[in-house]
Amino acid sequence: MSRTLRRLSHVVVLAGLTLLMVACGVPGVVPAGHAIPIPSPTATATPLPPARFPQDEAPHTDLTEWWYYTGHLQGTDPAGQSHVYGFELTFFQVLRGGIAPVYIGHYAITDLTRGQYHYDQRLQLEPNAVLPNGTSTAGFNLAVGDWTMRGLNGQDSLAATMTDYALKLMLQSTKPPALHGGTGLISYGVFGSSYYYSRTHMTVSGTIQDHGITIPVTGLAWMDHQWGNFIATAGGGWDWFSFQLANNTEYMIYFLRDATGKIVQLVGTQVDAQGVSTELPAAAVTEQVTGHWTSPTTGITYPSGWVITVPDGSVTVTPSLKDQELVTTQTTGNTYWEGACQLTANINGQPVTGEGYTELTGYTASK
Repeated sequence: MSRTLRRLSHVVVLAGLTLLMVACGVPGVVPAGHAIPIPSPTATATPLPPARFPQDEAPHTDLTEWWYYTGHLQGTDPAGQSHVYGFELTFFQVLRGGIAPVYIGHYAITDLTRGQYHYDQRLQLEPNAVLPNGTSTAGFNLAVGDWTMRGLNGQDSLAATMTDYALKLMLQSTKPPALHGGTGLISYGVFGSSYYYSRTHMTVSGTIQDHGITIPVTGLAWMDHQWGNFIATAGGGWDWFSFQLANNTEYMIYFLRDATGKIVQLVGTQVDAQGVSTELPAAAVTEQVTGHWTSPTTGITYPSGWVITVPDGSVTVTPSLKDQELVTTQTTGNTYWEGACQLTANINGQPVTGEGYTELTGYTASK
């Protein structure tokens, strides 16, 4: 993707792109009540080939793709004050027919020292985007304005800025990519299938400029990469969890709901201390909501607190802040909750702590 932000010349163009995002159903961005036009059938190999590394780290020519980072950071400023943060940086690539590729960026900071949550969003059209579609071994080099993501073989770098918070990070994966669904493919039923892998344990170093003060930080991050010829469904949504436990074990738990709120599919993966991934049986994973929070901005009530059972125990999930809601109507036409969480677990009879992230999509305000 070009490093130069191509400014959209007219407000009507931006409005048209936003409507495109709403109509085309970028995962996690479909407002309830909107119909999704089904695109023309796209020919795919049957069965689909397995993911390849590093070729599949780079952009593809499928309908939908995203690169998604979350993590937890700690640092000390020059005055000796400790700081703790969560962060999210996500880039979406959307391809629809003859329209040039559209790129969307979402960037959020959970400032736990101040007890505040901040986010920003960007959208741009990239008519000159190069999409190697599994033919490149150079990894990915993406930009939305001056927000950047680069990565190859689990050695990644991120940079993003917004008012009061500038992020520059280097990340190193300590485990091989976890292929979800057992083979790296998960199904959305009649709406298509998706490649999906995660780098579940990435050590982080870098800096945050916090209100103009540069703070060296270290921490642990999680990266998701997902792509395919799929369209998310209107009216449904999901509860997605990433767990990074202190015993060097990680879990990805993905509950998909239909328009009635019923869980209709579960995708789960455990990654052990040696980096071996195991697909979790759906019958062995459950979600119990322990509390709720209502946004004063949108009026949406979200679950806020969970107990997740896994085959070898259970994990209690507590949001680090109640309000970690992103109103991204300017770029994707939707609102969702994406936030840092603290974990207390009992695994194989042993207590263990950890950190995680949770994403909640498809929730709407009561009428």
